[in-house]
Amino acid sequence: MKNLENAPRIYVGTYGEYNSGSLFGKWFELSDFGNLKEFLQDCYEFHRNELDPELMFQDWENIPDFLISECSLQKEAFAYFEAIDEMDDETAEAFEIYCNQINYWPSNGYELEDQLESFRECYRGFFGGSMKNAALEYTYQYVEEIGLLSHMPSTLERYFDYEAFARDLFLEGYREYEGHVFTNY
Repeated sequence: MKNLENAPRIYVGTYGEYNSGSLFGKWFELSDFGNLKEFLQDCYEFHRNELDPELMFQDWENIPDFLISECSLQKEAFAYFEAIDEMDDETAEAFEIYCNQINYWPSNGYELEDQLESFRECYRGFFGGSMKNAALEYTYQYVEEIGLLSHMPSTLERYFDYEAFARDLFLEGYREYEGHVFTNY
């Protein structure tokens, strides 16, 4: 993990302890484990005082909700954290949005590599600059990149309605989440 301050961690208790009125448990740093099996073995070892402990994830930090619930952690979580560890913060944030709100991973059945490839094809970047309107900011860049107005006389360029074009562009193939822009295809 590059940033241990934002490392994923889970407070693991058991349903038996909880039902007895106790929140006894321990914080486990996921960066200490290579996979789900190692993590669960350590959790069961910690709760070895119970005959058949039923693990309860009572709290977690820096883990997206699509990877965890009160009673389970997706096996893909460790690969996910390894992948985002290689990304800059902005791209990691965009990938989390993509997995959670656009392509619904891991429930979509994709392997992580397929999800990453799909993300790379769809992600257009972060547009949270001075305009404060990511869709409009992206539209200005898009118009420039494709040369939409390059053959138009400069006196007419200033009459182009970027706001209307942005509205149409985002109705027909683009999405914006928290400043991140994605294509729909």
